[in-house]
Amino acid sequence: MKVLVIGSGAREHALCRSLSLDPAVTALHCAPGNAGIADVAELHQVDALDGAAVAALAAGLGAELVVVGPEAPLVAGVADAVRAAGIPCFGPSKEAARLEGSKAFAKDVMAGAGVPTARSYVCTTPAEIDEALDAFGAPYVVKDDGLAAGKGVVVTDDVEQARAHALACGRVVIEEFLDGPEVSLFAVTDGETVVPLRPAQDFKRALDGDEGPNTGGMGAYSPLPWADPKLVDEVMTSVLQPTVDELRRRGTPFSGLLYAGLAITSRGVRVIEFNARFGDPETQVVLARLETPLGGLLMASATGTLADLPPLRWSDEAAVTVVVASHNYPGTPRTGDTVEGLADVAAEDAPHAYVLHAGTRREGDAVVSAGGRVLSVTATGTDLAQARERAYAAVSRIRLDGSQHRTDIAEKAAADEGAQA
Repeated sequence: MKVLVIGSGAREHALCRSLSLDPAVTALHCAPGNAGIADVAELHQVDALDGAAVAALAAGLGAELVVVGPEAPLVAGVADAVRAAGIPCFGPSKEAARLEGSKAFAKDVMAGAGVPTARSYVCTTPAEIDEALDAFGAPYVVKDDGLAAGKGVVVTDDVEQARAHALACGRVVIEEFLDGPEVSLFAVTDGETVVPLRPAQDFKRALDGDEGPNTGGMGAYSPLPWADPKLVDEVMTSVLQPTVDELRRRGTPFSGLLYAGLAITSRGVRVIEFNARFGDPETQVVLARLETPLGGLLMASATGTLADLPPLRWSDEAAVTVVVASHNYPGTPRTGDTVEGLADVAAEDAPHAYVLHAGTRREGDAVVSAGGRVLSVTATGTDLAQARERAYAAVSRIRLDGSQHRTDIAEKAAADEGAQA
């Protein structure tokens, strides 16, 4: 099977790494890719938002499956163009991807499906914004209605900061604050059958102790020793299957990866948001634990045959990923700095720990930073404590001037796991 992956981040590197280990995948391509993905896939230049260009590239390569990684191409309709060319594609249609592309649309779908979520208002005027902020009170939760690369949400006790963000966005969703820990649960679906993956938890704040500004994610871990063993079944019944059924009922079936961002509140599970693709950095830890070959799973979604797939197989090991970000992230990040120590990780820490590239590019023989989140180090172990130890040992070998990373990824969960042992 020849596979083309669209994207250039750590999520796409994780996908390519897993696909490269699938014996059924005979050729692996990625566009545009990054310096790390080049080690496992042949890279091609393409405008990832241009559906016709992506479809033409896939046809020229003889691709039998296209995997669209990022949200922006999905919302732009790239998956539709690929399918129109007669090539199976993993990723929802433009209409179905509105589940991530518009917070207001997602709220409407959840209402129709009876999915539990935060109470909210969709606001387009200053008066509506003030009314909604007053109705809910602090902490204020303000979400840009459209795509914002993981930076469109502000949670603050400062009403002026909340109002300023709302006014800058234009159309916003203002909602009640949900208490309790957050969980990410991915599910692969073909529009009817829904196959849940294993839950993970990510860390959105830039600094230790969940301080600092919101980011696209600074690390993640799986499994969740503190979570109810029945959580996945509960979310399947109350969230994932009803959402897929509602979208099919509306005539916009959702095929691809449905990501539910959840809050485990004092009143039960509530959906914070939906995404229409694999999440970064949770993908890194979830795929690290998946033993079922990835290519067959994604192809079954793309061809409507998930019901025929055997149950997924999972490793009992734990996985932790730590993101290494560039200087000044998540503000205006500094780029062009040389990344050193990658060979040391490969020599000293493999196979239990490895680097997944995000914002990198090659300059001659050197790898340099090319974005805010530069790379992530993923490690596995018999438990979270060992996986965490291995991840941070590998991080310590990487040298990037001015870089930053959180030092507390999975720390509390590992301690809780140890206390339960």
